[in-house]
Amino acid sequence: MILSWWRQWRENRVLKRNAIDERDWQQVLSQLPLLKGLSADELAQLRRLAILFIHEKQFIAVGGISITGNMALLIALQACLPVLHLGLEWYRGWSSVIVYPAAFKTKQTQFDEYGVAHEVEHHLAGQAWSHGGVILAWDQTARAGVIDGHNLVIHEFVHKLDMLNGAADGFPPLRPGMSASAWSKAFSDAYEDFVKQVHLGRRTPIDRYAATNPAEFIAVTSEVFFELPSVLAEVYPEVFAQYVEFYQQNPADRLAGQ
Repeated sequence: MILSWWRQWRENRVLKRNAIDERDWQQVLSQLPLLKGLSADELAQLRRLAILFIHEKQFIAVGGISITGNMALLIALQACLPVLHLGLEWYRGWSSVIVYPAAFKTKQTQFDEYGVAHEVEHHLAGQAWSHGGVILAWDQTARAGVIDGHNLVIHEFVHKLDMLNGAADGFPPLRPGMSASAWSKAFSDAYEDFVKQVHLGRRTPIDRYAATNPAEFIAVTSEVFFELPSVLAEVYPEVFAQYVEFYQQNPADRLAGQ
């Protein structure tokens, strides 16, 4: 009881000391059409979560970029959308958001069919570390106003949700009352079908990158869920239903009249 009171007092103190200027709020909000249709109460909760997120996480700029308050807010609002009804504690255990100006290079060791190790260089727009923070390329992050089923911030932060119970595998800890078997069946069936469509060379309304592995499937389809929900509802209705239960949101309903 005392701990709960202290936590609430601390949060209220942070919110009061870090209030968002109304002009800045409206300016950033106008850049995020995926937030349209949220109720006044939901926007107030999102604003609260964003303030706490910015306070708790360390924003680190690299590559000559400088992070303004509005840039941090743009990231925070997108990052907090998936946890709007879950809570900021779902982003516990890590503290850094690293922002590059554009795609960054990373090297990985890969083994070929003969067991020989090769150092491979990749250019990435984002990355989520299992025991660390999140890396974002600003040029891709700033494209949030384009509703096309691609959202870098949501993608990487869904990986962080997936990693809460271990390695990213497409099976995050579920909300109380959710069925693990129903989740597994919905995603296994959809993933198997999607991989088949990709291997057959068929055009898909969902980014083919989702066929990489189950972790990328959940990250990519979550992007679609929040940006183009009707697409996901039509192609994989069982996955859509699981997301509605998990995220406690139905973007298809709130975006329908926008």
